[in-house]
Amino acid sequence: MKKLALLLGIFSLSFAQESLEKPQKEQAKEETQKSQPLDRSLQLRSKFDDRLMAMQIGTFRQSAFLPDISLIVDTSLLGRNIKDKELEHLKIPGLYHKHENAHGHGELNKNRGFNLNYAELYFYAPVDPYFDLYATIPFTEEGAKIEEAYAVTRGLPLGFQLKVGKFRSGFGRLNAQHPHAWDFANQPLVYKVFLGEGLTEKGIQINWLAPTPFYLLLGAEVLQGENEQSFGTNGFEIGGVEVPETRKPNLYVGFVKTSFDIGSLSVLTGFSYAQGKTRIDHGEHAFAGKTKLYGFDLTARYSLDAVRYIAFQGEYLYRDQKGTKYEFDATTEDLKKKQGGFYTQLVARLDKRWRAGIQYNLINKNDITDKNLPKNLPAYYAMVEYSPTEFSRIRLQAGQNRAFYENGKRKTINEVILQFTFAIGAHGAHPF
Repeated sequence: MKKLALLLGIFSLSFAQESLEKPQKEQAKEETQKSQPLDRSLQLRSKFDDRLMAMQIGTFRQSAFLPDISLIVDTSLLGRNIKDKELEHLKIPGLYHKHENAHGHGELNKNRGFNLNYAELYFYAPVDPYFDLYATIPFTEEGAKIEEAYAVTRGLPLGFQLKVGKFRSGFGRLNAQHPHAWDFANQPLVYKVFLGEGLTEKGIQINWLAPTPFYLLLGAEVLQGENEQSFGTNGFEIGGVEVPETRKPNLYVGFVKTSFDIGSLSVLTGFSYAQGKTRIDHGEHAFAGKTKLYGFDLTARYSLDAVRYIAFQGEYLYRDQKGTKYEFDATTEDLKKKQGGFYTQLVARLDKRWRAGIQYNLINKNDITDKNLPKNLPAYYAMVEYSPTEFSRIRLQAGQNRAFYENGKRKTINEVILQFTFAIGAHGAHPF
């Protein structure tokens, strides 16, 4: 009996010691996990381990499924020498007049006085070991629309990557960037006249990162082609003539981009090409034909030190359109357009919080069959901005636009913009 009592006492003491040590071990394990750096690949594997465990023992951890979420708000105070209603009727002959059914972020800095330009909701999360999912939903006072919603492969072999859904095309340099990443409050003039709010389409993109000692990326896209400024898919009827819709998908894009460093100078350059059929209906007149769009971009940044830099950026876009113009009175004419323009900008980061820059825009080619339309249409801007942190920015911009006309007379637009941009939540870094 004494031996049995002794054995029971030893067992009870061992059990009590193990019971005390177990919470301490679990706490130490949790503290070790908390101290480890976050790694998306490890998190992803853990996420799917949690799914398997949930299937086996019926437990569920919501945190393993939460995406990164951010909200970006952009608002501005604008002064302009032309009234809002008058601005709506201005146009660039042969190139641009306002469309009513804007999408995405809508028209930025639209009205004199205060503007709530947009509130952009951003989501990102890995879907599984094979895909990442992204979505961008801008809200304006007119409503909300899905600007981007696409999946990207995580690890295709031989340097390939696939993107599918609705996304900003890789055409050019600025097109793939969201407005809060721009260096100026306004969209460059050449983008406005050729692409409207930008080339954001439903489709598929495939990229190939070449195994070269320098950065070399080749990409191709097959897109729906609904862009209203240069392409379009919907048929129309005008003056008793019916023009059918285009075959879909309608737009094909290719691009090559390369980058290299020379000491403290980093250079990124690329060439882009897009072609598709065109259906543009302006009510009293319409156009049906084919469009080819060419783009060349160059970005060069010279680093003065770890913080300060001077950056040059420029793009040239050239559009070649051929087709038939339809008038409301049932007359038609063959039409050819050869148009081009560019923007260049120089931005300097003065310290951690201050930047300043200038931008020059010019439409230098506007040749249309049998018409003498104005060329050399300029716009220029200067800005200075202060960023208290990486989550907020205050920008003051002033400029003049001499590209718009009213009743055959040029209207000079002078404007001053005080822009405020704020961001909360988890948002990925912007590309160089």
